[in-house]
Amino acid sequence: MIHVNLGPRSYDIAVNDGGDIGTLLKQWLAGRRAYIFADANVANQADALFRTLTNAGFTCRSSTIPSGESSKSLAGAATLYDRLCDAAADRQTALIAVGGGVVGDLVGFVAATYNRGLPWVMVPTTLLAMVDSSVGGKVGINLPHGKNLVGAFHQPAGVWIDTAMLATLPIEEYRCGLAEVVKYGVILDVEFFGWLETNAAAVIQRDDAAVAHIVTRCCQLKVQIVEKDEREESGLRIVLNYGHTFAHAFESVGGFTMRHGEAVAAGMVCASRLAELLGMASSDVTKRQVELLQRFGLPVQPPHSARIREWLEAMKRDKKALGGKLRFVLPKRIGDVAAVDDVQESDASNVLAQK
Repeated sequence: MIHVNLGPRSYDIAVNDGGDIGTLLKQWLAGRRAYIFADANVANQADALFRTLTNAGFTCRSSTIPSGESSKSLAGAATLYDRLCDAAADRQTALIAVGGGVVGDLVGFVAATYNRGLPWVMVPTTLLAMVDSSVGGKVGINLPHGKNLVGAFHQPAGVWIDTAMLATLPIEEYRCGLAEVVKYGVILDVEFFGWLETNAAAVIQRDDAAVAHIVTRCCQLKVQIVEKDEREESGLRIVLNYGHTFAHAFESVGGFTMRHGEAVAAGMVCASRLAELLGMASSDVTKRQVELLQRFGLPVQPPHSARIREWLEAMKRDKKALGGKLRFVLPKRIGDVAAVDDVQESDASNVLAQK
């Protein structure tokens, strides 16, 4: 159990291999009404959760959400609002998000805005969601102009992580989660990065102990940041966006056809090469990231170099940009990064053009 200390918005992250979610939810939630929204790909897990909560005394409804980034939209949110209206949801109706980052972001956003705020619980079913998007209360939806441009900070009542769900996760999705795992080593924990290098084989084979370690450690690292900068006001939380300015551009320009973790992997390498170009980091910093990402089967360069101008325009619209000026989180060494303002477009372009 990992506690997130945010005063009246505090909550727990339960990391399990199986376990009794019904008992915990009765502790986390004041009411006994729940609406489960689940990714269509994990309908079986949602059905099992429905039965568990019903047996624990909850009155439940359940709906599926089409898989894919296109659901994380104004239209997708409107569909969920309509379902809550039909269910006569009130402020003690808890929303349960079952799925990956798309479902978590969408359901969390709806929870933040319907009736000016409903309680919600995240039940992540992908590695990426377990180690990153389920923790910290950042929720939102995409616009055609860019990713996560509409959103809120709305902390969950709790996060239930069952690592046993990863046993059946498609290998491509598992690898995507490993991109975020590598990110935590680069930005915060050189020893953890070294552990990943040493134990890469066990990690990719989904060894139970290795999986439990990476999930727990990444959650602990993110919690350390969120507790100090919940709403990105001090500037500390921005380090969690390492690689993401590039990644969000790759995703939005490509029509969200690129998996998020793959975009993050390529984005981290671009950010590291930019740090090299600016004299902030040695080539070894990039080399170690490239080698580890390749061992995890992840891309280490952008998808289509012919779209550099479109990527740059997308990055200038990124929510981390200031006055239309490019802003990046860049590494100084493994375990230590910094935000750099007003990066020249020519430097970013040179990095994007590298093979």
